[in-house]
Amino acid sequence: MKWWQNAVVYQVYPRSFQDSNGDGIGDIQGIIERLDHIEKLGADAIWLSPVYRSPNDDNGYDISDYQAIHPDFGTMEDMDQLIAEARTRGIRIVMDLVVNHTSDEHKWFQEALKGKDDPYRDYYVWRDPVNGSAPNDLRSTFSGPAWEYDEQSSQYYLHIFSKKQPDLNWENPKMRQEVYDMMNFWLDKGIGGFRMDVIDHIGKVPDEKIVVNGPKLHDYIQEMNAATFGNYDVMTVGETWGATPENAPLYSDPDRKELSMIFQFEHIGLDEQPGKSKWDLREMDLVELKQVFNKWQTEIGENSWNSLFWNNHDTPRILSRWGNDQEYRVQSAKAFAILLHLMKGTPYIYQGEEIGMVNTPITAISQADDIETINFYNERLEEGYSKEEILRSINAKGRDNARRPIHWTNEKHGGFTTGEPWLALNPRVEEINVEKALADKESIFYTYKRLIQLRKDNPIIVKGSFTLRFPDHPAIFAYKREWEDEKWLVIANMSEETIPFALTKEPKEIKAIISSYEKETYDLNQLVLRPYETFAAKIK
Repeated sequence: MKWWQNAVVYQVYPRSFQDSNGDGIGDIQGIIERLDHIEKLGADAIWLSPVYRSPNDDNGYDISDYQAIHPDFGTMEDMDQLIAEARTRGIRIVMDLVVNHTSDEHKWFQEALKGKDDPYRDYYVWRDPVNGSAPNDLRSTFSGPAWEYDEQSSQYYLHIFSKKQPDLNWENPKMRQEVYDMMNFWLDKGIGGFRMDVIDHIGKVPDEKIVVNGPKLHDYIQEMNAATFGNYDVMTVGETWGATPENAPLYSDPDRKELSMIFQFEHIGLDEQPGKSKWDLREMDLVELKQVFNKWQTEIGENSWNSLFWNNHDTPRILSRWGNDQEYRVQSAKAFAILLHLMKGTPYIYQGEEIGMVNTPITAISQADDIETINFYNERLEEGYSKEEILRSINAKGRDNARRPIHWTNEKHGGFTTGEPWLALNPRVEEINVEKALADKESIFYTYKRLIQLRKDNPIIVKGSFTLRFPDHPAIFAYKREWEDEKWLVIANMSEETIPFALTKEPKEIKAIISSYEKETYDLNQLVLRPYETFAAKIK
């Protein structure tokens, strides 16, 4: 087994983690100050969202210098210190790698703008106009056309995201080599690997309107592996919105020498209307959710590896979206944790998830920071939607929900900063904060801590088979794990109702390994599961 198959990864969004100097922006020294928290939780690695130099058009995912640290976050010396301090605690730092695109302020693009003959021109994707307009009708993920006109050269450049994020031309071997040199710069510093932003875009064929899963995608990843991380004992995880159980092994079967694992997002889209955007909402159906998890647990093959997550910096707080963030906040947070962490794969915890942080509704677009949210709002207004309708979608799915600063204490600004925070905190700081969670032995934090320890102590969690039980039950999510002679049963009531449920005809009492209600024994002949009651137990 590789170290990352036993690991639990904690995602840090640096801008919102901890501010050490009072400027209202989280920074690297702030992360160092809070390493004890991550160590206490038991996480083995930190996925660090970008800290590189950036104009912050897309909160750091628009990189202007891959080998420099943004002054908001500190210096390269701070970064070296973070890697070293984390290592003393047995924690690896996994860097966020954004190589589908750069910032338009990157020196490569600035050179490319000088003209068609510049050596850096071909580092990006340029096309001549077609009939006096854009080469085709490709759309940007952040609204509007994916082509931007450059007056000086009378050509268009491609940007699948913001127009300040021009796409790199992966067909250019010189550009690829520069990317690999940069990756080796970081690997030589002793990092624990890379999370690869929208990596399934790099094989795009824009002339054929192929944006993901292009024909050369896996050639590029294999070349990258051979030139960089394949020579190190590190973890790599690709962000692949277009992945399916059929193509996932192309990335993660070790014989192919590509990535350790991928993030798939099929479950994340279950509260969206099919064929529409993420903003077009519908209720999530638990039966569908079970089908998706079952598929990813059982169909990707023995050699491939899963990642497990509910939350990240791009998605809303699952607790608010699919749980109950009011009356049953603690119980539903524990239910989501137990369900996910006892599956097969590497679990990811997004900062604040371990204390049950929730979405932060806004009442006006002036309270939003995220470029995707603001563009969506303006686009929908033009299309005639009401402000109320648009804000309902933003409050459900907007990226600012996850990006608000962590609540460390109940004091002003939650102990995140002594200054004015870059983004307002959730108003429930006094109720939801780390200090309060650590003082309560029944808190969500200690459920996560126990789950991480269970994974370390029990090979069945890492290696066992997965069998979904009761696939059609509208409120019960149950599955069995088996390894050698051991069997575990996990049962969750994912509703706000109390549900009577029988698994056996005869009374059969079992002892819970972990439970969302701190209950110790259950009778499988007469289960009465309270709202969000979830437990795992060994069975014969």
